[in-house]
Order: sequence, then structure tokens, then C-alpha cells
Amino acid sequence: MFIDELSPLFRECVSHPAAFLGGLASGLLRIDLSDDPVKTWLENQGAAPAPTSPAENNGNGGGPQSISID
Repeated sequence: MFIDELSPLFRECVSHPAAFLGGLASGLLRIDLSDDPVKTWLENQGAAPAPTSPAENNGNGGGPQSISID
């Protein structure tokens, strides 16, 4: 029963071992993807840049806005 629950994780690990181990290592070492050495390396590899703040995700960094309801 416990093995059935872990089988999808095991299949993903076996199909993409480098990505799995890289993610595991970065999580254990607490490497932030927005730090400069990692960020520039990822940009050189063609990966999308990691967002640094929530304001960059939604496109409007103006903060709270007021609305009027008629």
C-alpha cells in the first residue's frame, strides 16, 4: 500500500534523474534561484528568470488601488 503511493514519485525520479537530484540538492542547500550566480547561469542556459517579488507577477507594481462601486 505504501509502495503504491510512492510509485509515481519513483517513476519521475527514474525518468529525469538529473532534474530530480538537482532539485533535491538545491532544496537541501537552500539555494535561491534569484541569487546572482545561479540567476545568471540559468539565464545563460535559456531558462526563464525567477520572479523576485509578487509585484512582478501581476504586472502592476503600484500597490493598493481604490475602486468606486456605483
